[in-house]
Amino acid sequence: MSSLRDLYLIDPTFTLFNNGSVGTVPRPVLEALIRLEQEMEFHPGKFFRLIGPRMTEVRQQVAEFLGATPANLSFVVNTTMGLNYPIRSLQLGPGDEVLSTDQEYGALNNAWRYMAKQRGFTYINHPIRVPMSTREAFVDNLWEGVTPRTKVIFLSHITSPTALIWPVDLVCARARREGILTIVDGAHAPGQIPLKLDEIGADFYVGNLHKWACSPKGTAILYARPEVQHLIDPLIIGWPWRDEPPDAKHFLDYVEGLGTRDVCSFLAIPQALRFMREHNWDQVRAECHELAAQAQRRLCEMAGRPPLHPIDDTSWFSQMCLAPLPDTDLGQLSSRLYERHRIEAVMWSWNGHKAIRISVQAYLGQADIERLIEAIRQETC
Repeated sequence: MSSLRDLYLIDPTFTLFNNGSVGTVPRPVLEALIRLEQEMEFHPGKFFRLIGPRMTEVRQQVAEFLGATPANLSFVVNTTMGLNYPIRSLQLGPGDEVLSTDQEYGALNNAWRYMAKQRGFTYINHPIRVPMSTREAFVDNLWEGVTPRTKVIFLSHITSPTALIWPVDLVCARARREGILTIVDGAHAPGQIPLKLDEIGADFYVGNLHKWACSPKGTAILYARPEVQHLIDPLIIGWPWRDEPPDAKHFLDYVEGLGTRDVCSFLAIPQALRFMREHNWDQVRAECHELAAQAQRRLCEMAGRPPLHPIDDTSWFSQMCLAPLPDTDLGQLSSRLYERHRIEAVMWSWNGHKAIRISVQAYLGQADIERLIEAIRQETC
């Protein structure tokens, strides 16, 4: 797998363990994007006249990749934007509650808190007990926060601060039985884990393609079940708005009808999907997972602390994991790794846990894991 590094345009003097924040696309995808940009500028009028059919074809391919019905998918530039559609559209008010966890992404916590202040509903970050035990125990833990006022459950599929994979299928099924809407933040899921969105059962699911699915930056999807698509309001009012009852067509128009914009990143997605197929991405993911698990295990030994899940059960994460660090100044450690060892990674203190979030994408290999472990050993022990 390490040979794939040559297929990425990465500074060879750096080791990047930060794909979960900002990743990089393979060379063939970047080359396809450049060709599309040139095509657009060569004859802009012709290019934009053909956008509709081309985007329909891209939607079909992405739907197949994500296990979704094409009409249930719309394109957005990132997960934060995509989640703002249901967050701002749902007619919640005083007395209503939105239940979430204490492991959600800060930007989306802000979005919910902003709307709660505007409309008077309550946004709750329910604490999840760690270490994890079973998927069913997670659901029971979450349901301790459900009340008769709970109208929406919002949670991540793969959390940003802890990199844990939540059993969103179980949550969505139980919520559906109890008449609660579900909104899933899938920012880190597409490309990192196999997905079948139609089967997961979320009312709304938003995920990035530009983190783990090898696509250009500014590519993400908003999925909505047909039964809830009429709930979506446009964030920007323009030509797609019509003074008539909303239907399924409104969903795509309201989300994607933003006026003239550069859609080349979306048109390059098929090249990213092709790249993953050609390089047996199931195997790549498995190898990345093993490297991440190895790094986590060795850092747990170094720090003398267990992970946030059963130590012998690595099914709680995929290519991204959280590993404990020895007691140290995280700011200084981050700077030293970057400046002395030319290693980039995210580290933070979460609920008293000093940790590093390790992202392992196809451009990393065993030697990179050794470099990371040795650098942390030198700087903390």
